[in-house]
Amino acid sequence: MAGVSEGEIVRRLVATHADQQAEPAAQDEGVPIYADYSGHRTRALYFAPARVQITDGPLRGRSFKTPTAAARAVVRQYNPQVNDNRNGWGFWQLEQPGPRTWLQAIRPHGADL
Repeated sequence: MAGVSEGEIVRRLVATHADQQAEPAAQDEGVPIYADYSGHRTRALYFAPARVQITDGPLRGRSFKTPTAAARAVVRQYNPQVNDNRNGWGFWQLEQPGPRTWLQAIRPHGADL
């Protein structure tokens, strides 16, 4: 940093901070996902590292800390008499054209169930 003015250091810090702030905003849109269970399709958005927000159906507007918690809520909603124990990473699928892709495919390393 020798030969760099204080003003230039501040400008670089502000620019770096602004770049870091812009990246999470893009993630705020969420990744469209869905689950088919008991004859019902439930759509949601996935927000890394693990949050799921339901976007349609009776659970619309509910947000869950993990895909597993969201999966369990869907099971309870449509089939309350069964054990709701599910692995959310293998319950939800990415809403995209092409072959079936489970949410597990984009799971961040170390994300909780």
